[in-house]
Amino acid sequence: MRSILSQIDLVIECRDYRIPVTSRNPLFEEGLSGKERLIVYTKQDLGSHGRQVDIEVREQLIREFQRPSSVLFSSYKDRSSIRKILSFARIHATSKDSLLGSRAMVVGMPNVGKSTLLNALRVAGVHRGKAAHTGAQPGVTRKLGTSVKIIETTEEHETVYLMDTPGVFVPYVPNPEAMLKLALCGSVKDTIIAPETLADYLLYHLNIYNPVAYEEFTPPTNDIIEVLNAIAKKTGRLQKGGIPDTEASALWMIQRWRNGHLGRFILDEVTEVTLKAENGSIGNSLSQGRKIEKEQRKLKAKQKRLGTSNIV
Repeated sequence: MRSILSQIDLVIECRDYRIPVTSRNPLFEEGLSGKERLIVYTKQDLGSHGRQVDIEVREQLIREFQRPSSVLFSSYKDRSSIRKILSFARIHATSKDSLLGSRAMVVGMPNVGKSTLLNALRVAGVHRGKAAHTGAQPGVTRKLGTSVKIIETTEEHETVYLMDTPGVFVPYVPNPEAMLKLALCGSVKDTIIAPETLADYLLYHLNIYNPVAYEEFTPPTNDIIEVLNAIAKKTGRLQKGGIPDTEASALWMIQRWRNGHLGRFILDEVTEVTLKAENGSIGNSLSQGRKIEKEQRKLKAKQKRLGTSNIV
């Protein structure tokens, strides 16, 4: 990615609206410094629970703490938000006044909606079909994509091309809850953390924000097994002998929330305190990541030496 940054005029960094703090990757803070950046919080529609005034206060806080970078909030279902991103890219390209057009790159954590955003911009900007593959699990995009046109050349505006990139995971996850948030939002493959554990964490948030979301299965409860058993019986996810398949029920429950059918709320607490703490932890996260990487290199070198000595 670094090898082509010199050719890029604008970086569009995607973050998940449901985890606006946790989906921030410190690698981009370091690696993309000096580049003009637009931060887009995707999947806004999936975190829209609450009073409108509270949502506006939260989004204004995020804008203030991301300065000087520009910030937009988006949902691929909301054409007006897609048009705002296109307008930003168009104005930026005009200011560059390049004969070859403007080249932008979309980056972000795995499965935060980079490819979906690229497709939405292409459809809205040049009225052409999808150019990037998308999927429910992270890792669909495995290499740098070719640049696709999202804005046509006119007498007033330059052509804008956008390049898709693979998701880049954080170098160091600061705590177990951060990993649970990333996994629940799909930035981590479902095979990494037990589905029942993720479902239990989801139930914790459901009971805070919307305990009636699962009332068709069972009354409000803190017992995840009770919920999963009820879901299994209601949806027919049963093993031999009528035994509830709790793993299948947990995966179904998680996917329902990811699609907005089991509450629409954010997992991160967004306040001045949490945002300041996140700004302060960027350097620590990078340092810890480098420390782990250094230790892994030492371990590999030691294993290599031991393997060589055994042969001799």
